[in-house]
Amino acid sequence: MVTVQLGIVRGILLAAVLLLPVRAGAEDGEALLKRIGQRYAGAKTLSANFRQEVPLQNLGIVRKASGKVYLGRPMKMRWDYKSAEAQMFLADGNHFYFRPPDSPQVIRRKADEKSLGGKIPLLLLFGNGQIEEMFRVESAAPRGGGEETVLRLVPRGEGAPEIRRVDLVVGTADAIIREVHLYDRLGGENHLYLSEVALDPVLPADLFRFRKPPGVAVVDG
Repeated sequence: MVTVQLGIVRGILLAAVLLLPVRAGAEDGEALLKRIGQRYAGAKTLSANFRQEVPLQNLGIVRKASGKVYLGRPMKMRWDYKSAEAQMFLADGNHFYFRPPDSPQVIRRKADEKSLGGKIPLLLLFGNGQIEEMFRVESAAPRGGGEETVLRLVPRGEGAPEIRRVDLVVGTADAIIREVHLYDRLGGENHLYLSEVALDPVLPADLFRFRKPPGVAVVDG
């Protein structure tokens, strides 16, 4: 179960989202991707409501989660889950802390982009990468009467070797990422939906500080 949960978290991170004509070409899509990168590169913090769906093909089920996510530079984030089960995902800039639902352990890992499984779009929110350097646009198309644009991205070179493609849904007017759909090379999928996205909100100073839950062991993994 811990392995499954770690795969979900990795998906979040690998998983963690303009106006175009009816059939926009790759050149127009690259310009849009650069605009998105500039928008997020200038943000120091972010908050949003999230909903996540991860199909577990071997089990024939879709694991779902929802809640609130907060991100900050450099390499900080916090996922607050709406769930009766105690769980945690936190990055304080130095380490990642993950507690599977109702687990007696918190798993700690060194916080660096390599440990996230490659450079991915959500790293723009708290990492050091540039999205147009990591991915190229394979296609771009309008959705919702032109209010949204769907960008299909594929990795450039070996920057994200585990990822087959990423579909971003962004607001046409505001260039805000609303959905991230990630497809890995092993057939896995991870779907993240964001709403009420706020760039540069004022966040509490200790929001990303790790606090060990009582009676729970911290292990490196």
